[in-house]
Amino acid sequence: MRCPFCGNVDTQVKDSRPAEDHVAIRRRRFCPACGGRFTTYERVQLRDLVVVKTNGRREDFDRDKLERSVRISMQKRPVEPERVDQMISGIVRRLESMGETDIPSKVIGEIVMESLARIDTVAYVRFASVYKNFQAADDFDKFVSELRPHAPGDQ
Repeated sequence: MRCPFCGNVDTQVKDSRPAEDHVAIRRRRFCPACGGRFTTYERVQLRDLVVVKTNGRREDFDRDKLERSVRISMQKRPVEPERVDQMISGIVRRLESMGETDIPSKVIGEIVMESLARIDTVAYVRFASVYKNFQAADDFDKFVSELRPHAPGDQ
């Protein structure tokens, strides 16, 4: 593994342990050239996934990109980081087990929204506002009103 600080390719593993409910290995590494310490994660990848964008463009699935977007929606929310890691791993496992290598971005977005809705409604609304491209406050109002349970007799 290349050192992110000095570029040395001869780094040493100092500690390995299971992470994310035993679906990944967390490795603490040390670079003898510069003395830098860093962490890597090793995960099983069942198949190479390709995201098919709405405009037809194709790009390799990037777990880090998914994780960044989820973590942005979860900022300052009272959800444990381990729970977020578990959710992201669950989403990736679900995508990999679909049996297809080409996954429409719309399917990924829907799965993420479904997962966020179960964990935190504020994060769900935040993600949805970007995913559904809200343009005005009315878009938020309409979306949130659909979340609220209606009383009997309401139209």
